[in-house]
Amino acid sequence: MTLDDLEIFVAVCQAENLSAVARELGCTQPAVSQHITRLESELGMPLLERRARGVSVTQAGRLFYDNVVEGLGSIKLGVRQVRQLQAGEAGTLGITTGGTTVRHFMTDVVSAFRRLYPQVQLQFHSANSHRRCIDALRSEQADLAFVTMGAPIRGLEQRPVVEMPWVLVAQQSDSWSRKDSMALQDLRNIPYIRLKESSTSQHQLESLLLDAGIQLEASTTVDDWDTAILFASMGLGCAVTPALHAEQLARQHDIAIIPIDDLPPVVFGWASRRWKSLPKVARDFIQAFATNTSIAPHYLKN
Repeated sequence: MTLDDLEIFVAVCQAENLSAVARELGCTQPAVSQHITRLESELGMPLLERRARGVSVTQAGRLFYDNVVEGLGSIKLGVRQVRQLQAGEAGTLGITTGGTTVRHFMTDVVSAFRRLYPQVQLQFHSANSHRRCIDALRSEQADLAFVTMGAPIRGLEQRPVVEMPWVLVAQQSDSWSRKDSMALQDLRNIPYIRLKESSTSQHQLESLLLDAGIQLEASTTVDDWDTAILFASMGLGCAVTPALHAEQLARQHDIAIIPIDDLPPVVFGWASRRWKSLPKVARDFIQAFATNTSIAPHYLKN
């Protein structure tokens, strides 16, 4: 088996489609299939099950995939560390996250990291969905992703670092603004500003509401929480957002922030291909986040 065989096998497992990998590599589907067939012949077991639309990974394939991903990660880390040694701690650190995350979570962190590593090129890949952040990790456009924590993701590791309560955001003159807190059932009556469906955090929020028997009809749909808060300040409705976003934008917008009782918090954190294979600069960025973030300590997970 060759390195190309292994890399193509990993790509097929992640895409679950031979044609998609062939298009990405600029080759034919039979050429991709040949790499898989060679691995299966050498291992003596089928790794993929061919279906009418795409492929599924067999039990042997999942076992092999986990070890291949770990091995490839170690090889790539070794190459990168040698290149960084050659460059004298220069190089690139790629981080993918939502478009507003740097503003709310990382302003002080980036400054502290820049002082520590003035030669490292920081590349922030803004992504408007959790899926795109994960895709950036898998395609090695980024070393780290700062995302909403959710279900386990095959081939990636997650570490939660921030736990944030949900709050209702309304215009100061709105009748809701006079409340000290909101009962969960009170949300049934709000004119709702929601994030679009591709948002993992929005999906988690609405799942929690559905568990409580609440299904909200949206009057307005936006791309991010900052826009939702802006629209709430304009009197276009009410938004349910993480507390940090509302607290930081309250200085700019005429909003009231009302805690919501009995609504489990949203959790944010880091995702990576393999935690112990992260380059030193990535681990140091995570440490800079832990020691330099301006987030209130009671929001940070121990």
